[in-house]
Amino acid sequence: MSDSKAKNKKPTEAKKSLLRERAEKQFTQELEELAKVDNRQHPRSWNLSPWAVTKYVSGRKLKNGFEVSPKGIGDRRIIEIAVATLTTDRALLLIGVPDTGKSWASEHLAGAISSDSTLLIEGTAGTSEEAIGYGWNCARLLADGPSMQALVASPLMRAMEDGKIARVEELTCIPADVQDTLITAVVEKTLPIREMGEEVQATKGFSVIATANDRSKGVDNLSSALKRRFNTVALPLPKRVEEEVDIVQRSVARLERAWELPAEPPALAEVRRIVTIFRELRSGVTADGKTKIKSPSSTLSTGEAISVVNSGLALEADFGDGYLRAGDVASGLIGAVIKDPVQDRVVWREYLETVAKEREGWKDLYRTCREGG
Repeated sequence: MSDSKAKNKKPTEAKKSLLRERAEKQFTQELEELAKVDNRQHPRSWNLSPWAVTKYVSGRKLKNGFEVSPKGIGDRRIIEIAVATLTTDRALLLIGVPDTGKSWASEHLAGAISSDSTLLIEGTAGTSEEAIGYGWNCARLLADGPSMQALVASPLMRAMEDGKIARVEELTCIPADVQDTLITAVVEKTLPIREMGEEVQATKGFSVIATANDRSKGVDNLSSALKRRFNTVALPLPKRVEEEVDIVQRSVARLERAWELPAEPPALAEVRRIVTIFRELRSGVTADGKTKIKSPSSTLSTGEAISVVNSGLALEADFGDGYLRAGDVASGLIGAVIKDPVQDRVVWREYLETVAKEREGWKDLYRTCREGG
């Protein structure tokens, strides 16, 4: 192609560099390698067997030497329960405090099972029945009346027709009367189209994965009628510090590659220090169990620890020498801890003076945070 043609090439014709690809695209090679060794029975419309889906999420080294990365979602038994639920006629509800990986788990499960994690309904106070069921193309409805051509299918309806997984984010943020429109789809596996006296029936492979925050209840608690139709799986925070440090390191490395940051990977000691602070503050006791401390109002989840490290790397990449240090993470750390400017600031100051100040190797972090917070 000549230079003049290249200059005139439309942006839509050029290959786009996506900021974040869907799980099934981002981990295509892992899914393909698993499919090669997956000789177990698949449920109808599943791309992989339940065994292979579990290995994809939990991570493992395959017999051919290929290593499937762990996705940082709970322990293996929790994953097995979630996958087993989706092989039955029960829908799956993932609950947990913010940033425990509920959406991440939902996306990975849908991507591994259906190769499509895009059939997503975002739950908000403004989510309507049309967003869950179906809407209408007004122009065609006025011209031709109710017809399948005038109908606008929701992600849930498309999942039912295609035998795929539908995802509902923040289910408890949806008003209770709208939540209950899911019941017929989840229980009867049909979606009535009342204006036409028709219905859409789900094909095999269809299921629903919903997520809910058990810290902030949202607009409405889950209705008792709908709650009975879900198998609930709680995603806890990592039990061991080593597990949480590994999750943070892997996630930061993946995002660093995606963002193409000109910075060195963060030192293990720096990541461990941040994770230790988060774990101690949310548990209310130091790692050695000797000192009780107050906990702030913030959640201090693993996701927030990842965000603190990432923001520090971005700061260091552009305005430092490329190596993550205490001064780079201090502002992110303070912002993560202090959500209530009065109560949390007292908790943070107390932690700095009673724990960080006395801990060997933490003087740099203590001084930087003391000045900034």
